[in-house]
This record gives sequence, structure tokens and C-alpha cells, in this order.
Amino acid sequence: MMNITVASGNKTALSTYDEKTIETIRASLLAVMLLGFCFFMYFMKIFLSIYFTTDHMRDHSRYNLFAHMLITDTVYLILCILLAVCSLYQAYLPFSVCYTTVAAASTSFIVTPYNLAVMSLERYVAVCFPLRHTEICSVQNTSIAIAVMWVLGFVSPIVELIAVLILINKDIFALKIKCSRLTVAIVPLQNSIKSITIAFSLSVVGIIHMFTYIKVIIVAKKISSGTSFASKAGQTVMLHTFQLLLCMTSFISTFIDTILADSVVFLRMTFFLAFMFLPRFLSPLIYGLRDEVFCKYLKRVRSK
Repeated sequence: MMNITVASGNKTALSTYDEKTIETIRASLLAVMLLGFCFFMYFMKIFLSIYFTTDHMRDHSRYNLFAHMLITDTVYLILCILLAVCSLYQAYLPFSVCYTTVAAASTSFIVTPYNLAVMSLERYVAVCFPLRHTEICSVQNTSIAIAVMWVLGFVSPIVELIAVLILINKDIFALKIKCSRLTVAIVPLQNSIKSITIAFSLSVVGIIHMFTYIKVIIVAKKISSGTSFASKAGQTVMLHTFQLLLCMTSFISTFIDTILADSVVFLRMTFFLAFMFLPRFLSPLIYGLRDEVFCKYLKRVRSK
């Protein structure tokens, strides 16, 4: 009887120890995410305040697109953190609320590569068609391009929703589920639609980056005067390509979410921080800190 009691006591102590360890890991992961996000938001506040208080930037398509990328990445990170918290603490949400959150995150995820492609095209027009740059890359055309990005971004979630409505009983929208990217993928067709959309989109974006870089480099070699500008434009296109590669690392986390089970949620969260959170955190900072105009205004802000 005593052996049973001792064994039971050891089991209870071990269970308590495990719960404390799990809670410590959970709190640590959450703290890292929130700390990184606060650091990210600090720079976003500076960049956006410079953008909204500088008339020259608001009249330039390049900076309009950059500000749009900042806002899109901020929305994406907020939604990802919300989904991460739900996954860590196994929060139950109505299916409709969870699906809307995941759909919004997926849309903001794919809009950033579109934005990078348009930014590369803007540099291509600036170098190859300098006399028509103001006409082609006007503020109005930039706004239209941004609207088209979001329309294309919503195509996959809408098609997935239609598939769910056709193949699944509508009563599921009233149920509460453990909210995550995996739990809303209740129809295999959803994963197929998402994979095809992302693969096609990134292929097109990659081709655009290659095309614009090659064209800009050709012009840089042909022109004797103004070569410096063309070379800088080529470097900028390459930077956009690097940003695109950072975005593509997010697929590693997506595949891990699909392959690994819920029992290793902490491992998935670690990969989420490394391959989804960190790339979106670094991408706009690299571009913003490299830009000469932003650097000039940043120095003014720091000197105040």
C-alpha cells in the first residue's frame, strides 16, 4: 500500500513539474514573440511617421508601395501572433471567427510578394522608361495596383470557403474549434487550392524579379552617363529578390505545421519564430534602413 502511495506521489510531483516546464516554455515563446513585435512596431512607427509627414514620399510610388508593405506585414504579424497564442493555449473559437482570421493572415501573407514584384517593376520603369515614369507610376496607378494585389490575395480564401460550403454541412460554422491553420483545413481540396495559389503566385513573382533585374543590368551596361542610378536600381531589385526569399522561408513553417502533430506544438512554435516571424520582421527593416531618404530622416529623428 505504501509503495502505491509513494508511486502516486511521485507521479503527481512529476505531473506538476511537467506542467511548470510547459508553462515556462509557453511563457518564454510568448515573451520572445511580443518583445520582437514591440521592437518591430517601434521601427514601423518611425518609418510610417516619416512617410505620412513627408509630402515628397506620399507623391512617390516607390514610398507608397513601401508604406503599404509595412502596413501589410504589421497586419500579418498581428494575426500570426493571435493564431500562435491560440495554438499555444489551445483556445477555442467559433469556426467562422477562426476561419476569417486564418484567411486574413493568408491574404496578407501572399500580398507582400505581390508588393515586392510591383516595387521591382517600378524600378524597371524608372531605369528603362525614365521619361514615362511619372505617368506610369503615378499615385493613382499605384493605388490601383495595391487594390489588385488584395483582390488577388483574397481569391484563394474565397475559393476555399466556397469549397467548404459545398462539401461540408453549414452547421460547422456554429461549432467552436481549437483555432489554428490546421483545424480550419477540413477539406483536402483546401490545401490543394492554397498550394497551387502560392506556388503559381511565387513563380510569377520570381519571373518578374528575374526579368526586371536582367533588364536593369542591361541598361546599366549600355548607358555611360547615369550608370550609377541604374546600378543602384539593380541593387534594389536584388534586395527585393532577397526579401522575396525571406518570404519564401515561411513555407518551411507551413510544411512543418502540416507534418508535425499537435503534441509537438512548442517545436512548431520555434520554427514559426525562425521561419515566419523573423523574415517578416527583418524584410522591411533591411529595406527601410538601406534607403537614403529614410536614413536621412532617421538621423534627424535620432538627433532630436
